[in-house]
Amino acid sequence: MEGIIDFHTHAFPDELSERVMKLLEDEGGIKACLDGKISSLLSSMNSCDIEKSIICNIATKPSQFDSILKWSKEIKTDRIIPFPSIHPYDPEAIEKIHIIKKEGFKGIKFHPYYQNFIIDEEKLFPVYKKICDENLILVMHTGFDFAFPRIRIADPEKIINILKKIPGLKLITTHLGAWEDWEEVSKHILGKPIYMEISFSLEFLNDTVKKIFFNHPPEYILFGTDSPWTDQRNTLSLFKALNLGEEKEKLILRENAVRLLNSV
Repeated sequence: MEGIIDFHTHAFPDELSERVMKLLEDEGGIKACLDGKISSLLSSMNSCDIEKSIICNIATKPSQFDSILKWSKEIKTDRIIPFPSIHPYDPEAIEKIHIIKKEGFKGIKFHPYYQNFIIDEEKLFPVYKKICDENLILVMHTGFDFAFPRIRIADPEKIINILKKIPGLKLITTHLGAWEDWEEVSKHILGKPIYMEISFSLEFLNDTVKKIFFNHPPEYILFGTDSPWTDQRNTLSLFKALNLGEEKEKLILRENAVRLLNSV
């Protein structure tokens, strides 16, 4: 099998990484496994046969779009695939989605907690429709987030609401559908043709998480780690320990991601 594709990582410009990582560690009460630099991510990838990583950016305010886009263009290689970000409330969101597509990027990242929105707000549907019309992938943080109060702004019912209105949207739900909301994932998402990546889920393995892994269509599961917040090698080891079988492993570790990226 060719190299693994990690569909959920983060990194920052070298000159900002130390300050940003300390701030995020303090806010979340968590210690990162890497220093947030691209060079460290590449070293990690090299150590465990990860061929490509998607870098998920988060624009916490509209004014960050230009700097994120510029940096994304600088770091883009065959191995590093940046997904820029816009703030969904940006009055120029529609135009900026077009710019992202025109610049040759394959997707966008949203994080409702850091960007302070509810994912199925009516005013966001033109934004989702534009992402869909441009044939871009949307990686959306879903479920709760350990750094924020447990307010239901990105839960499985809201995911279903989005996809009912924009059925062609290439939406990837993170953390096995919705972080620490896996009972609701089982109720609303399990078995449906909805993409989910697996980061920060295997560390919380229980019967519900196992049920999702073994009963969701394997064509709709993607390998992801959320590096630098988790260790890529450890996530890979936890995944291999599930013993899903060679065919499912190939789909999840690489083939699904290749198919999805090539569809853009």
